[in-house]
Amino acid sequence: MNMSAAQNPQPNWGLERVVGELRDIRREWRESCARNHECGGRELPASGPVREIMDSLRGALFPMRLGPPDLRQESEDFYVAHTLDSALHALHQQVFLELHYASRLSGNDHDNEALSIKIVRTFAASLPGVRSVLDTDVRAAFHGDPAARSVDEILLCYPGAQAVIHHRIAHQLYRLGVPMIARIIAELAHSKTGIDIHPGAVIGSGFFVDHGTGVVIGETAIIGERVRLYQAVTLGAKRFNVGEDGMLEKGQPRHPILEDDVVVYAGATILGCITIGRGSSIGGNVWLTRSVPPGSVITQANSQHELPGGSAS
Repeated sequence: MNMSAAQNPQPNWGLERVVGELRDIRREWRESCARNHECGGRELPASGPVREIMDSLRGALFPMRLGPPDLRQESEDFYVAHTLDSALHALHQQVFLELHYASRLSGNDHDNEALSIKIVRTFAASLPGVRSVLDTDVRAAFHGDPAARSVDEILLCYPGAQAVIHHRIAHQLYRLGVPMIARIIAELAHSKTGIDIHPGAVIGSGFFVDHGTGVVIGETAIIGERVRLYQAVTLGAKRFNVGEDGMLEKGQPRHPILEDDVVVYAGATILGCITIGRGSSIGGNVWLTRSVPPGSVITQANSQHELPGGSAS
């Protein structure tokens, strides 16, 4: 016998009781979720496969910059075709899982296999358009930042560019009816860049997030063309409507609308379903909860003087 083991017996952690209590809590949670239709079953889309899909899609969209380092232009089409084929097959599996989950949650019986194929085929057809819009985003970053020396630097180094690539893809999937996969994609970018863009947000072309850390863009935000945001900008909700059942109402417009050519500087917070008029400039650290007309210049000083009716003094 090992004398040290005999002299120092393994401690008893009381695991039997802990495991039993955890089992009871899980059972109560699942029964509550089932009663309130808040959760489905075990099989769900997973962040690991979705991360691999996103890596492949990024490479297929920008093969010579975000693809493999040994890729040559004469092999681009082969690489893109092979990569997309693999990524779309993997995406189809994840889409099917989300649709199957949603069916169990709602109690509706759909042909999830056929619908998942249709969604992925439609998504694939949208990729050329996604690439075209991303080109405008990359150019906006290059022209908007005097420190940028090339568009290649934007793609390889800028967190704002990475977040926008993820958003453009996530938004397509959100629109096609797989919001959970879209949220996973958004959170992959969020965890990597510190930029939190809900996939439901509608964002026009030529979008530039400079620096970007701490930027938050809510689900129902609408952003026009050639808009620029700096770090720590929040486009958030001012309040949340509550239904008769006491639960928050989902999907209601509650985030700002930024028209074309708006610039929002670092630390600004814009809340509620308000409109920032075309060509306006919102200064750093401004707290804004009212609409402003086109061409406005809002600073901390003039944002504080607000009349009861909501107009600036």
